[in-house]
Amino acid sequence: MIKAIIVDDHELFRLGVKTAIASRHPDIEIVAEADSGEELFRLLPQTAGFDMALLDIILPGMSGVETARRLKTERPEVKILALSAENSATSVQAMLDAGAEGFISKREGGVDALAGAIRAVSGGFNFFGKDISEIVYRVYVAKKKTAEVTSEFTEQEKRIIELCSDMATTSKQIAERLGISPRTVDTHKNNIFRKLGINSTAELIQYAARYGIIHMHA
Repeated sequence: MIKAIIVDDHELFRLGVKTAIASRHPDIEIVAEADSGEELFRLLPQTAGFDMALLDIILPGMSGVETARRLKTERPEVKILALSAENSATSVQAMLDAGAEGFISKREGGVDALAGAIRAVSGGFNFFGKDISEIVYRVYVAKKKTAEVTSEFTEQEKRIIELCSDMATTSKQIAERLGISPRTVDTHKNNIFRKLGINSTAELIQYAARYGIIHMHA
């Protein structure tokens, strides 16, 4: 028997999932439900024995990402299946980084698809619905591209990219921040442009934002 807790701020959604699971998938039991991350952690002391959390991302107060991160700290053995209509690349990556083993869209496939996802995650597999799999692949490609690109830059070039993203876009401004000459800055920027196949600072900022390069020193 797979025992799960559902965390979602929509009572009708929780009731619908619980009722449908109970009537069609007797090997899965929703043992408790919470309308927020805060309520989940209030319930934890008296909710022993569950092995999975069905967790929405958009919650009042503590976000789904924060809830997942804390749950993995307090109950690392509990598997997390994100179940949400918020399916952007940012939200998917955030939930994976927080420790979720699976992610399925609320719009995908109904209760049978959800039950399949629950069984897969409970069995030790990562599970992503069709739409989510495409997002996960794009995130993987972007991260791989970022790693490939950033490995080509010197530390000084990385710092210049970061300063460009802070809108210190002139060579004089950057030179003042780094204690080097504007001519040296121009040389570094030309090297960066050549490596990326671009021609301007504006293109550099767009490229860095797209691949997350501007966060490399965050």
